[in-house]
Amino acid sequence: MNQKATATLLELAAKCLLSNEPAAIHALGELPRDLFVPLFIAAFLGRHMKVLKEMVRVWPFHCLHIGTLSAEETYYEILEAMVDGLQILPAQNSSTWKPKLRILDLRQDPDCETTCSEVTTTFPFCFQSCVYSQHSIFKIEEAQHNVRCLKIINSESELHSAWEPMELLVDLSIGGTLRTKQFLSFLQSKVEQSFGILHLCCRGLQIDNISADKSTLKFLDVGCIDHLEMDQADLNEITNLLSQMIHLNSLSLSNIPLKSCKRRNFRNFLIFLGKLGNLQELSLSSFCLKNQLHKLLRVLPPQLDTLYLPYCELSNRDVTALSQSFQATHLTLLNLSNNQIFSEGYEPFQILLEKVSGTLKLLELNHCLITDSTLSAVLPALSHCSHLRVLSFVFNPISMPMLMSLLQHLTSLMELKHVIYPVPVHCYEQWDFHSSLNQRKLAEVQAQLKVMLQAAQRDDMNWTTSQ
Repeated sequence: MNQKATATLLELAAKCLLSNEPAAIHALGELPRDLFVPLFIAAFLGRHMKVLKEMVRVWPFHCLHIGTLSAEETYYEILEAMVDGLQILPAQNSSTWKPKLRILDLRQDPDCETTCSEVTTTFPFCFQSCVYSQHSIFKIEEAQHNVRCLKIINSESELHSAWEPMELLVDLSIGGTLRTKQFLSFLQSKVEQSFGILHLCCRGLQIDNISADKSTLKFLDVGCIDHLEMDQADLNEITNLLSQMIHLNSLSLSNIPLKSCKRRNFRNFLIFLGKLGNLQELSLSSFCLKNQLHKLLRVLPPQLDTLYLPYCELSNRDVTALSQSFQATHLTLLNLSNNQIFSEGYEPFQILLEKVSGTLKLLELNHCLITDSTLSAVLPALSHCSHLRVLSFVFNPISMPMLMSLLQHLTSLMELKHVIYPVPVHCYEQWDFHSSLNQRKLAEVQAQLKVMLQAAQRDDMNWTTSQ
């Protein structure tokens, strides 16, 4: 019997067992370890809250990750049931029993299995465990060891030494819906009930309105955060947060008021941005950087590989600075959309393409007023971007002959699979993107490009418009 058939049989057995929830819960005490993962997946996807809660309580591994599992409609209900199953304090009449589970990971992460393979170390091991916070498992166990060595005995130290610390890994959103706020309140209550046993480790934080609930930020250990998204925040408030987040891997800021991005505020922002030595992804949208990109690039780590700068009022001078930066030879994802970077010429961008040609995988140049002459000039450099996988340049005034020429040049890029192209100008009654679109002409364009792709034997390449 092959492995796929075995997996299918386990899935069927799990679904059969879950058809009777009381029986499934009763069976957990006798269930072999190997059956826990398929049963958990079936219970998660089937929204069996009571079973999930009990499974977390008796989970036989050191860690439990949601991983690729998704439950949109009852997402928070499922998460709350799992958190509720954490045995953060000893239950009555169970002085000798301790839960095996040490790390509960509620983040949706495609790279995570349901549980990590166990490695023999001095304490339960998990690749996703917290490494920065003073409240992490490692730090708490170190403190417990010191307490035992010093033989300090009191009720609280006895409790901490008798019960092992746990970590709850989450991605959170602040200033969102009422349901989101209820979930945050639930987590806060759970952490407070643990008397320091449970460490809430927030890895990804999205803040839609920082003034809406600042008390939540005080409750979080912001030093754990490695991915931060903020919208409509004053630059001073952002800088205050960055001063506490030296381990950020990804930073995304959008719709930052222009008046808060000037002089001292911008200088202070750059100071703390420069301390983010682990930063690999930076996205600034609607963030005025006109003729100031060189200052930003100067403080960013050279290994930065993702740079999104739409609606940043970038100039030709800024593109020149980017082409001369250390980051240019490392970038894999670049978005310069909605910037008129070709108004003074194409040479700086041409040089930039040559610098990124060895690494670039995604390029977005939407609504940049790219003309036929500009595209024709940069096409040789673009054709050398051998690792390019996605190219998007919609809402640019390109003609059909230029589009055909582009296709002929790009079919040699074997890794390029997706091109999102602008509707050629002849398909509009007038060239302003708001006038009526002739659907018949567009259909003819699409048919002609399809024939050209077939002739070039590139059926694997997908050319689409945004229409």
